[in-house]
Amino acid sequence: MAILNKHNERLVGVLHETESTEIVVLCHGFQSSKEFNIMINIASALEYQGISAFRFDFAGNGESEGSLQFGNEFREAEDLRAVIEYFTGANRTVAAILGHSKVDSLPITGRNAGGNVVLLYASKYHDIPSVVNVSGRYDLKRGIEQRLGKEVLERIERDGYVNIKNKKGEFDFKVTKESLMERLNTNMHEACLSIDKRCRVLIVHGSVDEVIPVEDASEFAKIIPNNRLQIIEGADHVYTSHQEELVSVVLPFIKEQCLQQGKNASE
Repeated sequence: MAILNKHNERLVGVLHETESTEIVVLCHGFQSSKEFNIMINIASALEYQGISAFRFDFAGNGESEGSLQFGNEFREAEDLRAVIEYFTGANRTVAAILGHSKVDSLPITGRNAGGNVVLLYASKYHDIPSVVNVSGRYDLKRGIEQRLGKEVLERIERDGYVNIKNKKGEFDFKVTKESLMERLNTNMHEACLSIDKRCRVLIVHGSVDEVIPVEDASEFAKIIPNNRLQIIEGADHVYTSHQEELVSVVLPFIKEQCLQQGKNASE
């Protein structure tokens, strides 16, 4: 199914329908899609438990319309807003939003999924009771020079943009000075302080994350008002051998929220 964002672009997604009132929205990240294994596995687990889930492609990714952009967190938060408003308008209750990472590991060093977007959303809109942040990056400035390279940063400063190539040496996407500055100026610390104290936040991180250090999870836990921190021992950034453990952590948290909302609705 497809949902229009405010730019009139079609956001294509897969609805795991159980006819539950509650629904969970799953968010991928940079250069990923709704087909990322974490998105599929969690959506399937929720469906098995009778909870509807919607995994979708942000604009410019997967099957959705639009162009891929770097440092696009706030625009993606608005894509998420369009999805949430769609389901709210259909008399569904969005019980939780989940995102995986939102890393700056570009094709130069490897391809990863992402999702700091859910925290930025929760800091701006206070209409979601639960957020799951899986392997998020606390300091978005960290690693930019390491991953893009000092020479690339100098070229962006000189030319206003740089074309990033994949491992095959083919054009992948463009990084503009504007998009880079947006990324550098995104302050996750300030954003997290703006999250409603009533919003429950689950912070999940792998202990051997090779992309984003596990210490970032602890930094989030220090400032997010109402959080639960869970470190999965031995897990890397994409939970290669720990998919079941990830699901076993996320699922109870979301079920707890759905049960509470069902209880409130019946009272």
